[in-house]
Amino acid sequence: MYEVFDDTAVRVILALESGDSIRRVSQRLQIPYETVRQAVNRLEEAGFVRYDDGLFVVNDTVRDTAFDLLAASTRVSPPTIDEAYILPQFGDWPFAFTRIDAVYVWTRGGYQVGRTPDDYPLFLAVREQDLYDWQAFFDSCDIPVSVERQPRTDVPNPIQIVLDPQPSLDIEHVEDHPVVPREETIEYMREHYVQFQSALSMLDRMYDDLDVGVAYRESERVQP
Repeated sequence: MYEVFDDTAVRVILALESGDSIRRVSQRLQIPYETVRQAVNRLEEAGFVRYDDGLFVVNDTVRDTAFDLLAASTRVSPPTIDEAYILPQFGDWPFAFTRIDAVYVWTRGGYQVGRTPDDYPLFLAVREQDLYDWQAFFDSCDIPVSVERQPRTDVPNPIQIVLDPQPSLDIEHVEDHPVVPREETIEYMREHYVQFQSALSMLDRMYDDLDVGVAYRESERVQP
């Protein structure tokens, strides 16, 4: 059993949506296809996952057990930054990356500002009706969560989650990351123009259908 429920298998069970292909799960988890395929084979042989024109977890008990294992793991060893970006996908409620993270996602990881490996908040837009569920989810993983960014001195580890509750969510996807719409992201960037001038110029170059009217030169960069 322990060989079946290794770290990859746990993540596969939690990330798997009914009818998914192995490739889709691999992309969602950003884990190599062959690694996911081997985990699926072990889970299928053990009876935890079945294939019927797509993958299915056999019952909710299997998923609940997998989450308990993941939560116990994160309480012992806090997630890395890369793992933190995957973790919300294991929740049962919709979300979208927003604010700084929306910029990060729309620039495909090309623009990062206001964060360091020692102080790394993740910004998630969630539905107001799901706020307490998301708080309980991250609490169970022993990850600080709030609706406001907390000072680094007030949290035990670099990762913290900042939730932005909204009446409803309009979600787009970039490289399998759920994110608020590009127009909303650009509006946020314009509101904080000094920090995001170069990112606006980057988006202008990346997307042919954009014309944000920003010309950025390295000599204009404002030093923090």
